[in-house]
Amino acid sequence: MSEAFHIISDGSCDLPVQLTGEKGITVVPFYVSFDDTNYLRENVDIGIRDFYQQMVDRKGVYPKSSMPSTQDYVDVFRPFAKQGMPVICICITTKFSGSMQSAVAARELVLEEYPRAEITVIDSCINTVLQGLYVLEAVKLRDAGTGYQEAVARLEQIKSTGRIFFTVGDMEYLKHGGRIGKVAAVAGSVLGIRPVITLKNGEIYPSGIGRGRKRTTEKSLELLINYIKDSGKEADAFSIAVGFGYDIEEGTAFRDHALEVLRGKGLDVKEIPTYQIGATIGVHTGPYPLGFGVIEKAL
Repeated sequence: MSEAFHIISDGSCDLPVQLTGEKGITVVPFYVSFDDTNYLRENVDIGIRDFYQQMVDRKGVYPKSSMPSTQDYVDVFRPFAKQGMPVICICITTKFSGSMQSAVAARELVLEEYPRAEITVIDSCINTVLQGLYVLEAVKLRDAGTGYQEAVARLEQIKSTGRIFFTVGDMEYLKHGGRIGKVAAVAGSVLGIRPVITLKNGEIYPSGIGRGRKRTTEKSLELLINYIKDSGKEADAFSIAVGFGYDIEEGTAFRDHALEVLRGKGLDVKEIPTYQIGATIGVHTGPYPLGFGVIEKAL
């Protein structure tokens, strides 16, 4: 069955390159730099594993990310506009990046050239592996033969259900990126305290602190369980993923533990994929973010 529309996402979706290829998703990459001069396209010029390895090897060097340019989006939109293929473009929350503004500006430029082009740009209000889950829900709608406008409406409907519950290795990168207050960062560095953070509706909120990795990861799992239970829906109504940073083995073990605990509490979760959190968020969290993305399924 041919596509009724094409799905595009910025690189914040953090889906593996192989998976985006299999699912027919076009990704517009973010850029990352370790020296403020040379900016490399994520998953094109620098792989995620290499990005994290450099963070681990060059402790005290804080990389920066840069959003896709308007021209980057024009180059992606134009071929679909030319062939008359409608596009849904999903962008990272505007609270974190101007990627969506680049996409909207590109849309206007392409419409000047192809006035009948159909390009919908969505502020996902989310990011990282949660954005990846959202993009995959768009894929399910497309593959089920859902109409273009109906798919857009359903995606707008479910995005507010997205949550991220996660922790980090330490507070240094959050402090450096201005994501938390300096006082909290100082306390964290002195006491070894790590935060547990929730993202909802495009904003991050503190959801607790802990003195060890086990305590903060268990708190993330507790937040996930409570969110599902409080929703009044069956666990199977949600798509869930584990996001991890440098440590693949830790991410896999955490996923396996989460499945065991969820099922032990009577929550029928069929699967939880693991995805590596990319550079767009990794520059703020450091090399050891770990947590969950969860969103209501579109179908």
